[in-house]
Amino acid sequence: MEHMIRGIFLALALACGIYAVSIYRVGSGTFSFVIWIAGTVFFCACFYLAGKGRWGNVPVSIRRTCYGLIAFAVATMLICIGAMMSHFGDKGEKDLDYVIVLGAQMRSYGPSIIFQYRLDAAYEYLTENPDAICIVSGGKGDNEIVSEGEGGKKYLMEKGIPENRILAETTSVDTSENIANSLNLIREAGAGDGEKLRIGIVTNNFHVFRGVRLTKKLAGVETEVCGIAAYTVPWYLPNNMLRECFGIIKDIPNMF
Repeated sequence: MEHMIRGIFLALALACGIYAVSIYRVGSGTFSFVIWIAGTVFFCACFYLAGKGRWGNVPVSIRRTCYGLIAFAVATMLICIGAMMSHFGDKGEKDLDYVIVLGAQMRSYGPSIIFQYRLDAAYEYLTENPDAICIVSGGKGDNEIVSEGEGGKKYLMEKGIPENRILAETTSVDTSENIANSLNLIREAGAGDGEKLRIGIVTNNFHVFRGVRLTKKLAGVETEVCGIAAYTVPWYLPNNMLRECFGIIKDIPNMF
C-alpha cells in the first residue's frame, strides 16, 4: 500500500511539473505556472513523507491541521469548479440589447487566442442578431501595444461588423472594471432609462459564471443578464479553471 501511495504522489508531482512547463511556454504574461510548480513541490513532499513511516512521526495536531486545510481547499475548489461548469453551455438569448466582451491579452499580431475565441463568439452572435450592440472591454497593459477594447473592436470590424455597432471600453484593468465601465458606457448612451435592458456577457466558458454574477450585481435587478460561453482549448482548462477559482474567491463580495 505504501508503494502504491508513493507512486501516486510521484505521478502527480511529475504531472504538475510537466504541466507547469507547458503553461510557461505559452508565454501568456501571467505567472500561473507558479501554481503548478507549487503543486510539484507539494506532491514531492507528500512522496517523501509517505515513506518509512515519516508522516506517522509528525505530531497528531499538525497532521489534523494539515488534513483540515487540505479538505477545506479541495471543497472550496470543487464548489468553484461546479459554479463555473454550470455556465459552460451558455449560448445567450436572442435579440439582446448589448453584448459585453470581457477583455484579454492583445499580442503584437492581434488578439491572443483566448481573446480571439471571445471575439469570435461575439461575432457569431452579432451576425445572428443584427440589432445588438457590442462593447469590447479592456485597457492597455504594460505588455500590450494597444488597448484590448480598441484591438478587439478592430478585429470585429475586419470580420465585417459595422463600426457603429461596436463600442470600445479602454480603461479597465480587471473583470470587475470591464463590466462596471461597460455598464457606464451603456448608461452614457441613454440606454436603460425607463426600460429593461437585456445584456449578454461574452467570455470563455470557465469565466462566464463570474462575469454574469458580477454584471447582475452591478447592473441591478432591472437588467436581464445572460452568458455567452466561448471556446477554451481543453489542455489549458485546468490552468484557467484553477486561476478562476482565485478570481471567484476574490470577487465573492462583489457577486452576492
